[in-house]
Formats: sequence, structure tokens, C-alpha cells
Amino acid sequence: MNDSLRPPLPPFTLEEAVLKVRKAEDAWNTKNPALVSLAYTEDSCWRNRSVFLNGRSEIVSFLENKWLRELDYRLIKEIWAFAHDRIAVRFAYEWHDRDGSWFRSYGNENWQFAKNGLMKTRYASINDIPITEAERKFDWSPGPRPVNYPGLSALGL
Repeated sequence: MNDSLRPPLPPFTLEEAVLKVRKAEDAWNTKNPALVSLAYTEDSCWRNRSVFLNGRSEIVSFLENKWLRELDYRLIKEIWAFAHDRIAVRFAYEWHDRDGSWFRSYGNENWQFAKNGLMKTRYASINDIPITEAERKFDWSPGPRPVNYPGLSALGL
């Protein structure tokens, strides 16, 4: 695939925006920073919690460090709203630290896309909630969430 074109392209229909969200979720669930970074423009700007990033190389470094700390990471994203070249999502992910303590992280992201379908801006606000292993809801095998696995609304999250 030509990494300078990432369909669906804006302006998005509802179906295209939902597909864009699912593609992002699937990529993040690979936990492959280099692969994930290809969905962003070379000069993409992020705010992730209190961290500000610019460009793919910073994104890759950030994600490498993230997934060294957040073990057995599983993510579900759900569309919240969309218009033209923007998509808002809500998400939750589960992970544990090296001590075995489990967390569910809840958040919202605002995305803006370039004409070629690559994300040029990402603003993420995230809160971590401690959970017990028994409270986990994201228990599929590593990799993308299975097609028939429930989403956030179906899980009551």
C-alpha cells in the first residue's frame, strides 16, 4: 500500500468514519509502533495526556516506551462523532504493569486528517483506573479484537 494514501479519505461518511476507527483500533492492538506510525502524517502533532509529540519518529519512540510499560494491552475504540475531516472517539484499554497490577484506561481522542487520509492531529485525554484481574473484560488473544467481540457500549463501558 502507498503510505502516502490511507483510505477512507475525508470527507467521511458515517460508514467510512466507523471503518477508520476500527482500522486504528486494529493497528494499535498489534502493538507495532512502526506500523501504527504509518497512519500519521510525517509531521503529525499529538497531545497524549501531558506529552506533546511531533512527527513519526517521536510517535514510534513514544509507543515503544508505552508498550514496554503497559503489558498485555488490549484496546477498544468507538466512534463518538465525525464531520468532514475530523473524527472523535472514545476508548478503553486494559493492561498491567510489571508488578501485575491491572488497569483500565478510559479516554477520548479528537482526530483531524489530511486529504490523503493520514492523521495530522491527535489530542488524547486519558484516565487510568485500577481494576482486579477478575474485572477484566478485554480477554481476547493478542492482536486485533475479533470481529464478533463486543464493543464498549455492548460491554457497558
